Amino acid sequence: MSDADGTAGEVQDVEEDMPGDLMQALKQVLKRSKALDGLAIGLHEATKALDRRAAHLCVLADDCSEVAYTRLVEALCEEHGIDLIKVPEKKKIGEWVGLGTYDKTGNVKKVVGCSCCVVKDWGEKSAALTMILDHFSKNKA
Repeated sequence: MSDADGTAGEVQDVEEDMPGDLMQALKQVLKRSKALDGLAIGLHEATKALDRRAAHLCVLADDCSEVAYTRLVEALCEEHGIDLIKVPEKKKIGEWVGLGTYDKTGNVKKVVGCSCCVVKDWGEKSAALTMILDHFSKNKA
């Protein structure tokens, strides 16, 4: 195998890891964080991480039916200067953080909704993480 072939394979791998939009990037970051046990899932764990300022990023579902829940999470994020991303469906967050059951072929059978999760550990630097950090740096400027 020549060097040119090895380089082409590496370029192909990088292109596959490159997320298409912010939600795909968020999905990759959440899965990586979950694998490193750097994710707080649910209101109780999330508020503890937010209050301790141990969080890097908070993800909140838009379709959360409890108004007090969303107000609390938004207020904690604002008070402590933690970035907040809103996702349209809590079922999507549940799937991304591993609260789903899968059949033998890998298709999702059932997903438990998750209205809030917090990233406490990013893991290694990736294209998805860079995309998310760039999103927040553009919005703050």
